[in-house]
Amino acid sequence: MSETAETTAIVKEPKEPLFSSNNKRLLSDPLNDDNPITIQVLGICSALAITVQVKQAVVMSLSVLVVMIGANLIVSLLRNLIPSRVRIIVQLVIVAALVILVDQVLKAYMYDVSKQLSVFVGLIITNCIIMGRLEAFALANKPWPSFLDAVGNAAGYGWILIAVAVVRELFGSGKLYGFQVIPDAFYDFGYFNNGLMILPPMALITVGIIIWVQRSRNTKLIEEN
Repeated sequence: MSETAETTAIVKEPKEPLFSSNNKRLLSDPLNDDNPITIQVLGICSALAITVQVKQAVVMSLSVLVVMIGANLIVSLLRNLIPSRVRIIVQLVIVAALVILVDQVLKAYMYDVSKQLSVFVGLIITNCIIMGRLEAFALANKPWPSFLDAVGNAAGYGWILIAVAVVRELFGSGKLYGFQVIPDAFYDFGYFNNGLMILPPMALITVGIIIWVQRSRNTKLIEEN
């Protein structure tokens, strides 16, 4: 074997660091400049429906995180085995199985919250964020980047839900996570909880304000007419 051939045989392709700049962007971009709710306008239904209380928003965010991580990893591992013609059906089956597991765990250990979330846990199956990431990312990438992509997008989805829930619960009932925050002295002086805050339109208005703040801070996000 010639010297050139030996050199070629030993040279290995350098491995990308676990937290390279590309991988870091998978975690950071969905939190702001590529947020699934405020930029991609996905998952709006749950942002409107279950953000009356912070506890519900936290549980929904964690549920989506678990389902998205599991689905992204499974689809990424099977990406070379899934026939293109049935990939959507396969993705739906994987997500549905994970959602059923999450739903059963919630019913077993957090029945009250599960009851309050009602059908919205089941509707994670049709959440456009999850299906979009499976189709656009997990099917074409290795497990580690797919895991980071799932964490980033679930975190981006979750912080919007929790932020909206904080505003609505605080001004709608004077509480946060079920604990009284606004002192009784305020009510003695004539303060009243804003009943409008617990209505779905206020969730949309709150999301709209977050979108406005994001675009004010980063003008690149403003669409040209």
